Amino acid sequence: MTIGEKVSYIKGLVAGMNTEDKVIAAILDVLGDIADNLAEVDEELDDVADVMTDLEESVCDLEDEIYGSPEEEQPDYDDDLGEELDKLYETTCPNCGNTIRFDYEQASRGGFDCPNCGKRLAFELEDDESEEL
Repeated sequence: MTIGEKVSYIKGLVAGMNTEDKVIAAILDVLGDIADNLAEVDEELDDVADVMTDLEESVCDLEDEIYGSPEEEQPDYDDDLGEELDKLYETTCPNCGNTIRFDYEQASRGGFDCPNCGKRLAFELEDDESEEL
């Protein structure tokens, strides 16, 4: 039974009592207003939840477009890039597990913030060809 239904039930009980107690009637009116207000808030909350779901889906689509979706095959990079500045590296954020790709310039700064969770990633470059894509 909803709050509004309970208030209506109590109003019916009071109406059948042949009493003219205005205090009880005023309390019931306030309870009715509260029940109406709660119903409106509940509807608005449902609307906000729908908007949040749509927003989450849009952000996921944007992330897939920027970073590539996990299902997509990752592009093959040419092994003959030649210069250190053209090398691409990747790491996995220990906080959120997101795979992040970055170039030599970003790596030479000693770290950067994870674009997914914002946690600071600090590291040093090594001459390890297995890190190169």
